[in-house]
Amino acid sequence: MNAMNDFLAGAIFTAFLVVALFFLRFWRRTKDPLFIYFSAAFFLLAIERALMLVPALDEEVPSYVYLVRLVAFALVIVAIVQKNRGR
Repeated sequence: MNAMNDFLAGAIFTAFLVVALFFLRFWRRTKDPLFIYFSAAFFLLAIERALMLVPALDEEVPSYVYLVRLVAFALVIVAIVQKNRGR
């Protein structure tokens, strides 16, 4: 079952990277800060997923892994608030 978990974690890592590149492409076209925030957030989520794959973390996940996830979600919140704030 561990091999299946590793495979799915790798697939999620790849999906996060693809989404980050997707938002980066839209940011390059429009220069809208919302897209760069989302791109950075999904890149951080990909890093967090890669850290979960480190073999030494099989038993217990250190708190810094969850801090990466917290920063990613905070970036999403900041992006949404800035977009809705107006000029």
